[in-house]
Amino acid sequence: MNQPLELLKAHWKHSAFRPTQEEIINTVLLGKDTFALLPTGGGKSICFQIPALIKPGICLVISPLVALMKDQVENLKNKNIKAIALTGGISFEETNNLLDNCAFGGYKFLYLSPERLQQDWVLERIKSLNINLIAIDEAHCVSQWGHDFRPAYLKISTLKDYFSVPFIALTATATPRVQEDICNLLQLKNPVVFKNSFLRENLGYHIIKTQNQLGKLKQIFLKNPEPAIVYVKNRKASLEFSKLLTDFGFTATYYHGGLSVKEKEKNMQLWLDE
Repeated sequence: MNQPLELLKAHWKHSAFRPTQEEIINTVLLGKDTFALLPTGGGKSICFQIPALIKPGICLVISPLVALMKDQVENLKNKNIKAIALTGGISFEETNNLLDNCAFGGYKFLYLSPERLQQDWVLERIKSLNINLIAIDEAHCVSQWGHDFRPAYLKISTLKDYFSVPFIALTATATPRVQEDICNLLQLKNPVVFKNSFLRENLGYHIIKTQNQLGKLKQIFLKNPEPAIVYVKNRKASLEFSKLLTDFGFTATYYHGGLSVKEKEKNMQLWLDE
């Protein structure tokens, strides 16, 4: 059987784990439910991907973010690891074919949104798979006290009725109350809890008060020409800021929940390709 460090070197080309990664992986391999609070960029995905590669069967990954699912699937494919994402906009026939591939095609990861689990026929198909681990990404979405509450997350605990495999809940943001909610609402059984420091010495935080947001953005982007993301308060503002930045001579596009699947893929790829 491949050991965690061997897989890390072979697929991720790293010679050592980051703090607590190996402990989390070993805990999952022991079959224990796990809660991991790790900072963004702290390597959360490796904590469930490596155990899933070691154990026979396929890992079910529940995530609310289509872009994140697609990015992780693409990264796994680039490592010659078979992975599938059931995203929105996929027809019944295509979804059925993808689930057939999961059953018979030697796939190691199946990514899907919590809303997909509310489709009875999808759940029935998943129940027939050889699931080896269930990973819940962005696990704070289960809590009504969290900032991204998704009601469909409350249904995830029903998977406990069908699979006697470890659950691992991962998040980068959770107050003590939300942490308690995650463990209770996902029905984690005596979970082993890991928390990493959020101190990131390579990041700087600045608050700039200005009446001229667009002018300040122009100044920042001229000084720092690297790819950037501007978060705004609504869909309309995303279009307006994108147009205004383009008028200033910057290459800019927009991304929001109202776009079609094809538009989202196109705009995200444009950003990834700079």
